[in-house]
Amino acid sequence: MLTMTSLNAVTIPLPPNPTAALRKPLRPRPVSCLRKNRGGNGLYNEGSPHVESKGLDNMEIHQSSNGELEVKRNNIGQLFREAQQNILYLNKQRLVAVEELNKANREKQLLLDRIERLEVEKQAGVGEVEELDKANREKQLLLDRIERLEAEKQAGVGKDKLSLCWELLLRIDSMVLSGMISAGEASDFRRLVMDHKVIVADAFNEILQKKDAELLAELLHFSDRSKKSGFHVIHICTEMSPLVSVGSLASYVTGLSRALQRKGHLVEVILPKYAIMDLDEVQGLQEIKAGFYSYFNGQQHGNRIWTGVVSGIGVSFIEPLYYSSFFSREKVYGYSDDFERFTYFSRASLDYIVKSGKQPDVLHIHNWETAIVGPLFWDIYVNQGLGGTRILLTCHDFDSQCLEQPDKLSLCGLDPPRLHRPDRLQDNTKTHLVNILKGGIVYSNKVVIVSSMNSKGRIISSFSHQLKPTLSIHQDKLVIAPYGFDKSTWDPSKDNFLPKNYSAEDMKGKTVCKVALQQHLALSGSASSILVGCFFAELSEIDMENLKAVVQNAIRRGVQVIIVEISKNSITNKKLESFQELLKDQNVRFINRLGEAISHLVFAGSDIILCQSFHEPDLQVPLKALKYGAAPIAVTPTDDISRNFVDYDYERTKFSQFISSNFGKMSLSQALDEIENNPSRWNRKILAAMAMDFSWDAECCDVHVSAYTAIKKL
Repeated sequence: MLTMTSLNAVTIPLPPNPTAALRKPLRPRPVSCLRKNRGGNGLYNEGSPHVESKGLDNMEIHQSSNGELEVKRNNIGQLFREAQQNILYLNKQRLVAVEELNKANREKQLLLDRIERLEVEKQAGVGEVEELDKANREKQLLLDRIERLEAEKQAGVGKDKLSLCWELLLRIDSMVLSGMISAGEASDFRRLVMDHKVIVADAFNEILQKKDAELLAELLHFSDRSKKSGFHVIHICTEMSPLVSVGSLASYVTGLSRALQRKGHLVEVILPKYAIMDLDEVQGLQEIKAGFYSYFNGQQHGNRIWTGVVSGIGVSFIEPLYYSSFFSREKVYGYSDDFERFTYFSRASLDYIVKSGKQPDVLHIHNWETAIVGPLFWDIYVNQGLGGTRILLTCHDFDSQCLEQPDKLSLCGLDPPRLHRPDRLQDNTKTHLVNILKGGIVYSNKVVIVSSMNSKGRIISSFSHQLKPTLSIHQDKLVIAPYGFDKSTWDPSKDNFLPKNYSAEDMKGKTVCKVALQQHLALSGSASSILVGCFFAELSEIDMENLKAVVQNAIRRGVQVIIVEISKNSITNKKLESFQELLKDQNVRFINRLGEAISHLVFAGSDIILCQSFHEPDLQVPLKALKYGAAPIAVTPTDDISRNFVDYDYERTKFSQFISSNFGKMSLSQALDEIENNPSRWNRKILAAMAMDFSWDAECCDVHVSAYTAIKKL
């Protein structure tokens, strides 16, 4: 009897035969796919239905000349569609660059008009030389920026080295799926690319346009390999920014993946191919021309596999053929068959990994939607070439856990009686049901709870939603990681949206940004005025009342307030409209349509940023505020927050510790008092905050690398 010894806190016996878990007899279905024993991964090369009776492993495919002609026509059509997609992507990138250049030129003209006016005033003896000098300095900075943008425009929108490497890796996937190379050869080639990213990108830039045979010949010549230095991580997930974004998972997957790759690890993502997905964001989108089948509900079902590069990350998309309705809907979540949809995707993802010969160090799964990968992996896949792979589960919250009837587990090939037990998937409260998220926790080697503010102990005791017994048993697996933000986009020292850049070492630019923001919103322009920015999404009645009282008090003290509406909810929008009527004042401005440029300028020009809480995984408002030298202040500091801050007995994030020491229990009124009465102390806090790194590359990435390292040693 095999045992899963590498799971912490529980040892779960594996069945002697993976097919033993499949009790339900096969039922015929009107679907054009080939069947195979349920326990296998069910992956075959695509062919015609005319197969000799020598077994599926020795298929001989017969096609007529007419069939070959049709295949060629289809291939030409597909290549044309892929070319169109890539042209759309490149054209979109070009338009973004042109718009940025046009914007800079418009700013240049406005600045030239201003300089001309100041020159006239100077000649007349009424202007200030200092103001003119300042305008000329801004002019030079803007001219330098335009020159850089012009150079970028002339060079065109090119591919970075990481994107080139990912195109090569995805071509290797295509070769192994089509049978051109073996799984072992594919593994060697992938390692070659990982260990020589820079050299490979330069060497294969041109050859990537060639056919697979020519590319393979080049790979064979490029044979030197070095010792493995990074992890190979595959995310199996349901969201990824900017393709499809519902909650915090999307930005987390992209942000963490990019940070890991910058530190030398290889990260790829597997997603469902949603109909609502923004495929314009995919570079090099193409369909792999090879048959791919996965098991579900007693049969093997065909799928299409698409590959591309998103934000420098290799992405594979799974598109079901028979169950085509699973991901062709208007929403990502919220359907009665969500369990079936995401269970199908989870099993298909594992089948794809095995078929393509990938041997990742870590399968990184997320929330209940892909938590079923844990039981599937240890019960069926671990002995299919994945003996060195480990499982890490991310939980963004425990609100949604997915409770189902136990017999539904058989849909994906699991054995319900074996798993419907208290130490496995049986729900702690509704014991007649199975809890899918609980199963992911039990069957994962590590569980990362993503929370910027709460400690491990507080999450287990107060926010586990009936999973407290399970989390307590497996608490040695649990680690806390904070959310991050993209510092390549959000960095005041490099931000192209700002009229003048600044940093903790040179804060002069922040004053320029404040004046620019005041001018843009027609507020009285004075750098000495205290400016408070407010970012809110979903506001309850209590939140609205609290915000109203806080803002009115600030107005009485002469503070300028900017309230930014970022909600897509029509009910919230109506509340804010009525709220706007109540707060009409010369020092209050509302921004109803938030563009990228004004968003950056509000952070840069504000002294304080009001937020609903310090735990804002979607908006990342407190994190961005700290980076831009604006103090994040919660509208209503609560007793819960205060108690959380003194919870020193358990693990807490560095972000939580920093906030608690500086801004955590501070109201807006107290912050204003400190700015007025002790400005030197306040400035020290602001500069210390700007010097901290709370991006994806910092603590969040480090926690995950430590977790990957720990589970690889099991």
